[in-house]
Amino acid sequence: MTKKSEEQSCKRTSIGGQALIEGLLMLGPDKQAVAVRQPDGEIRLEVKDRSVRSSSFNVPFLRGAVRLVTQMKTGIEALMFSADVAMAEEETEETKPGRFDRFAERHPNLMTGLTVALSLGLSIGMFILLPSALTDLIRRLSGYGLGEQRGSAVLVLSLLEGLVRILLFLLYLWLTSRSSEIARVWMYHGSEHKTIACYEAGLPLTLDNVRVQSRLHPRCGTSFLFLVMLISILTFSLVGRYSLWINILIRLALLPLVAGISYELIRFAGSRDNSLTRALSKPGLALQRLTTAEPDDPILEVAIEAMKAVIPDNPDDDNW
Repeated sequence: MTKKSEEQSCKRTSIGGQALIEGLLMLGPDKQAVAVRQPDGEIRLEVKDRSVRSSSFNVPFLRGAVRLVTQMKTGIEALMFSADVAMAEEETEETKPGRFDRFAERHPNLMTGLTVALSLGLSIGMFILLPSALTDLIRRLSGYGLGEQRGSAVLVLSLLEGLVRILLFLLYLWLTSRSSEIARVWMYHGSEHKTIACYEAGLPLTLDNVRVQSRLHPRCGTSFLFLVMLISILTFSLVGRYSLWINILIRLALLPLVAGISYELIRFAGSRDNSLTRALSKPGLALQRLTTAEPDDPILEVAIEAMKAVIPDNPDDDNW
């Protein structure tokens, strides 16, 4: 079979996932599954129908921001579930739940909403607002471009802001990868990519077939985040620079647009294979060397169970 015919026969699926604590979330077109390795070694699998609202909104350049928030909510719920399963202990009279735990059990939707808001707030603060504030501080201290709202100096400052944003992101990834717990999460992340690649290659989902697949995948959240940072450099440079708080408000207002453009680029790069899409995918694939690791067979078994549960009966339903 020629290389061209191999590429044409390779399926591109919309199925995606998220690494959890000793487990994996898989999202198919109709089902979502969470598979977690229990302390006793057994795999616990929870499967349920996906909400129609999670995938029905399909307006280009707007769907990216909407899906980012909805999938973050789903991911946090799955993460909390995996933590409960993976770190389950026998309840004793001495380990009664505290007041906060009882409140969280009574109001799970409220707690999930607060967690999503906090996660988004921290991410936006660290990777969007902090680089802007640091760049404005450099601008005031150096006097470079001070008083200018547009022009070459503003473009240079926007490039500097983007560089600071990327460096902060790389530093965050490097620091988190030093943790042994996070290192196992990266292994589950790698198992997600390997399992999806095996499915897209049309191979049976067996350990032997999944094990040899690449742990890097072009349609990945890491690639999406990196594209967000690159697109933000161009977008923020076009609107100019003003006072600190005006800059912050502008960036907050433009963030859905930046996320929407980045999502469309990921879809474009994931649906085609040419020199342009390979160039778009290359930075994200390089970053995945930090956010994925080679999984062992027990981890691959968890990924295979989660993947099998969300594959649709109609093979065309999950086309990318």
